[in-house]
Amino acid sequence: MPEHVVVIGGNSGMGRALAAELVAQGSEVTVAGRSPEKLAAVRRELGVHTVAMDLGSEADIERLFATTGKINHIVTTAADVAGAYQPIRTYDVAAARGAIDSKLLGPLLLAKHGAPFLEPNGSIVYTSGIAAYRPGPRASLLAALNGALASLAAALAVELAPLRVNVISPGWVDTPIWQDVAGPEAPQTLAAMASRLPAGRIGHPEDIAQAILLLLRNTYITGTVLHADGGHRLV
Repeated sequence: MPEHVVVIGGNSGMGRALAAELVAQGSEVTVAGRSPEKLAAVRRELGVHTVAMDLGSEADIERLFATTGKINHIVTTAADVAGAYQPIRTYDVAAARGAIDSKLLGPLLLAKHGAPFLEPNGSIVYTSGIAAYRPGPRASLLAALNGALASLAAALAVELAPLRVNVISPGWVDTPIWQDVAGPEAPQTLAAMASRLPAGRIGHPEDIAQAILLLLRNTYITGTVLHADGGHRLV
């Protein structure tokens, strides 16, 4: 039987790149996300299973794993972070609830409900980001959420062993989320960062997909944050 990987957020960006690579390698893939239109497109184009769900809903997470049955890996790249970018003096927590759900509470609930369905050599991979290590103005909550994922993964790697739990921490990656964060200035913003990075370029979704595959395949890695950031932490 081929391995079965669940990718939450696999209908676009980094998650879609991972789903495409897994399918190319012969894996069975279930993609979960909120957009029926995007799910229909990825199902048609990649031939994956799809499940419509909201990472902020515990009931949806329970239903997801009831649908999949036994699996080998869980990966979440889902992030609803547009409302997280706010100045701290006027912070509206309600507007940032999507970020809290998708970056912290949702990942915790994925472990709660997904771990019982994982095979003994299975794993969970969370997605944090460079904001935890190079925070900028208006990104205090996002920095805190990304940083918390490292601690969550370390704790769960102990509690759920021999299941493995790891974190991929991307740098700036050219994905549709930048249209929400930077708007029409996104191309110029990305180009300016590319000129600063030791790698000399912004990341592509495929770069992150390859890094996640390493975490899935190497059974000696657990409780670890893998940085795929073009050297952003160094500048």
